[in-house]
Amino acid sequence: MVKEEKKAPKLRFNGYTNDWERKKLGDVAEIVGGGTPSTTKDNYWNGSINWYTPAEIGDKIFIDNSQRKITNLGLKNSSAKILPAGTMLFTSRAGIGKTAILKEEGSTNQGFQSIIPNVKLLDSYFIYSMSNILKKYGESHGAGSTFIEISGKELAKAKIFLPSLIEQKYISKIIYSIDDTIQL
Repeated sequence: MVKEEKKAPKLRFNGYTNDWERKKLGDVAEIVGGGTPSTTKDNYWNGSINWYTPAEIGDKIFIDNSQRKITNLGLKNSSAKILPAGTMLFTSRAGIGKTAILKEEGSTNQGFQSIIPNVKLLDSYFIYSMSNILKKYGESHGAGSTFIEISGKELAKAKIFLPSLIEQKYISKIIYSIDDTIQL
């Protein structure tokens, strides 16, 4: 990661010379919490909308099939929201910082502060590659007496250094090839 006083990393790929910019995460992405439909209403469950819990976030980089699904009625009658493909799910409590990228749209319970990148400013895989930095931020800026939790408003304040979107995509491609090789 780029040190705070520097505007670019020491090592660069050929052709990339522009300074990286320090941005608040909330300036380049929307942070969205999740919700749970009432479990006593059968017509809220067993639908077609993926609905993830933190227990489902583990070793996979990309996810596309949740263990439980909700209905449109369940979505409408809860604080759960449809998150687009490319959203990075970020667990916000009791195990802050577990991450995965949605391969297709879905929703989450309230144990998440999901990061929807502004596609003109932030690459999904690039922000995913910063998971450890965001995890440390969440752990140090979370609050709570029973367990630490980070709010969406607080996560949006996290400061990150970003290169141009073109350079982000190039870096993401390289990191993904390494991550893919490791997973194999």
